[in-house]
Amino acid sequence: MFAPGELTDDGFLGGRLHVLQPRRGYRAATDPVLLAASVPARAGQTVLELGCGVGVASLCLGFRVAGLRLAGLELQPAYAALARENAARNGMALEVHEGDLSAMPAALRGSFDHVIANPPYYLPGSGTGAADPGRETAMREATPLSAWIEAGIRRLAPRGMLTLILGADRLPAALAALDDRMGSCRVLPLAARQGRAAGRLIIQSKKGGRGPFTLLAPLILHDGAAHDGDRDSLSRAAAALLREAGAVSLELNRNVGDPSPEGPTSRDTTHLL
Repeated sequence: MFAPGELTDDGFLGGRLHVLQPRRGYRAATDPVLLAASVPARAGQTVLELGCGVGVASLCLGFRVAGLRLAGLELQPAYAALARENAARNGMALEVHEGDLSAMPAALRGSFDHVIANPPYYLPGSGTGAADPGRETAMREATPLSAWIEAGIRRLAPRGMLTLILGADRLPAALAALDDRMGSCRVLPLAARQGRAAGRLIIQSKKGGRGPFTLLAPLILHDGAAHDGDRDSLSRAAAALLREAGAVSLELNRNVGDPSPEGPTSRDTTHLL
């Protein structure tokens, strides 16, 4: 476990959440926040996060949508313990289980309305490994992406939704793993700036869905063609997601400022696409 001096206390959603993270291990940044913002969950539904780390994605989602039953699976015990502590200090219920998604704990073998994940980005043998073992485990793929997707599909209830955030280069592998049990697949590219190739993406698919594949217009995260100094350059849409607990809809008929189809909750559910 981490000693107090090995942790930092970081704010997410504009300081609405306060999360303990290891100073030198894997540290959550924008990806889990963007993942949480894209999940179309409603009060009363169940959500399972595979590889929940210190709990940032689940807690961001739980802050935005009250009344969810949140569960997480985490391989590394020290990170799982932090996820439990972070849930408690933010006044949320998050049921965290330790284990490997290839051997799902018995307590998680039911079905969920949503399964979400931010799988490791780096393939085995690529780049330089991280010096910190916890960061290396979180960032480098040991279990194939196809196994993450299969575990998610198995845990979904009929009509349940699988939502992942991935590096853009993993799209072919993700699509190959989404077999005929899944459909209505939508992909939202995430581009750092206008005119740049997307480096990341959100992919969402419904169990039993029959809708066509849809590639959406990219979400632009920063204004301007390049970083031009020490100033805030987040786009309006990105700032609403990262700082204001907003939501991004992957539905084609949703526009900026549209209300949620379930009506507004006590927290911001503005749809940005």
